[in-house]
Amino acid sequence: MHTAAHFYASQRGRVAARLLGQRMTTFWPEGPHGHTLGLGYALPFLPLWDGVDAPCISARLDTHVTRGAPPWLGRDCIASGLQLPFDDLKFDRILLIHALEISEDKNSLLRQVWKILRDDGRLLLVVPNRAGLWAHTDNSPFGQGTPFSRRQINRWLADACFRAERHEDALYIPPAGPCPTAGAGMMEFTGRVLFPRLGGVCMIEAVKDIYAGVPSRPAIVVPGGLRLGGARVFSRRQISRRPPTDTQNT
Repeated sequence: MHTAAHFYASQRGRVAARLLGQRMTTFWPEGPHGHTLGLGYALPFLPLWDGVDAPCISARLDTHVTRGAPPWLGRDCIASGLQLPFDDLKFDRILLIHALEISEDKNSLLRQVWKILRDDGRLLLVVPNRAGLWAHTDNSPFGQGTPFSRRQINRWLADACFRAERHEDALYIPPAGPCPTAGAGMMEFTGRVLFPRLGGVCMIEAVKDIYAGVPSRPAIVVPGGLRLGGARVFSRRQISRRPPTDTQNT
């Protein structure tokens, strides 16, 4: 099983990190963006936005793919996706990479992200593309866990009260065989033009859908002096009926 740290230390991993970093900066230009969290395994990408006044924080998920790595500038921790060790509404930007596909409880992870992201914050989610080659080759962290289609990831985000605003595919270099170095940028550009839905990963920028849980019907206002009785709990258990008497049969 290849870990994220092992992959990004390889030549192919360094090329992939450079290509993904270039695409990430089309979503979020380089430089500080307030408080930024990299969740999953984001160590190769956080220097894009790390600054003295707004330092980035890394939280590696406690999984076999993302756990192992050298410490990063004293701002790195290992966290459970079921309970993130951060205050609510703390981060302006959250990069989620090598996280959702290997999480056992995807909905709980996204709900935790929702809690710690500010109401006007932005989420950049990177997941393996089900239609791409990288999801079907297990020599990288993109080949671990569950890949997604665009429709599936939109549904996961909507269930967690996020709204996807922008989709792009990336990582068109082959996941195996000779690793292109000089021509990797040209291969990436050609892939985007000719096969826009067949990249190795899907990149989705999403925002909080804070009105997703608001009911469309108006709330019923109960006067203060009116007391409502508790409703009985419905049960499917069969109720024994008294047999009919002779009087009832006549």
